[in-house]
Amino acid sequence: MIKIGQIGVGAWGKNLLRNFATLTDCQVVACSDLDSGILEKVEHTYPQIRVSPNPSEVIENQEVQALVIATPAPTHYELTKQALQAGKDVLVEKPLSLSIKDAEDLVDIAERKGRVLMVGHLMEYHPALGQLKQCIDEGQLGEVYYIYSTRVNLGKIRKDENALWSFAPHDISVVLYLLGEEPHSVTAVGQYYLQQKVEDVVFLTLHFKGKTMAHIHVSWLDPHKIRKLTVVGSKKMAVFDDTQAAEMIRLYDKGVDQVFDYETYGEALSLRMGDVLIPRVKMSEPLRIECQHFLDCIAKRIPARSDGQDGLRVVRVLEAAQQSMQQGGAPVEIS
Repeated sequence: MIKIGQIGVGAWGKNLLRNFATLTDCQVVACSDLDSGILEKVEHTYPQIRVSPNPSEVIENQEVQALVIATPAPTHYELTKQALQAGKDVLVEKPLSLSIKDAEDLVDIAERKGRVLMVGHLMEYHPALGQLKQCIDEGQLGEVYYIYSTRVNLGKIRKDENALWSFAPHDISVVLYLLGEEPHSVTAVGQYYLQQKVEDVVFLTLHFKGKTMAHIHVSWLDPHKIRKLTVVGSKKMAVFDDTQAAEMIRLYDKGVDQVFDYETYGEALSLRMGDVLIPRVKMSEPLRIECQHFLDCIAKRIPARSDGQDGLRVVRVLEAAQQSMQQGGAPVEIS
């Protein structure tokens, strides 16, 4: 029975607590949040959990073996560092940190301490995206030409982080997960309309080896709620729509075939309009899968799918995109 402590039980943290509190191979023993109203709700719903407004009490609690950190992004580095140095395994929400330097420091501490460091890249645990990755790895789509994703809504407006750092970690982690590689450069443009220096909308493009690209559009200032990703390959194309309760993935047998019986390039291209396949996806809550994976990694002492290195890769892209925005959309290389 793994004893869990959690810091941050707000809008997203309450979902993490709900899952960990109902998993059979762990026990949540302590929680912390700065909001006294939230702590009262935790006490009422989970009377067996010890609550405190002081996160240090949870970190220093000798009974706690692993910590879940679901606090605002600017606090991730310091809280995760304290937890790792205290000998705790850690699941921290995305992004891992707000700088490459801090992310590298956390990865180094986790390795030296022999601790599990996992980042909450939720979409990597989505069953539909796992199925889509299998299609890509098996070559069903052929060579991946490009990917584009849209994550927009008229939703909660952050003050501590812009739309890039708040929304884009999901899509960046998915693109890196699907392609299995890092981009060599990033370009990004964004603009703020509601608050000074806090971009509400961002468009970023990732450039990979060869000619593969990925384009990501994120915004919390949009009339639509869209969570959609499209993969265009040489053989087939695929669309993932996270707003659909069913039919989340569609595989399109569409493309352009080369016919070698003609003398000119234009005559040698033939459009292919095939069937649309909607594969059956055995769904379960991605967050529950993520939480169980964290527990399994602790029990088996193995790296997580979205481990510290994965979190660092995403932060590299985010920092490069932020620099590109500040330079008016100039390309920024990722070392």
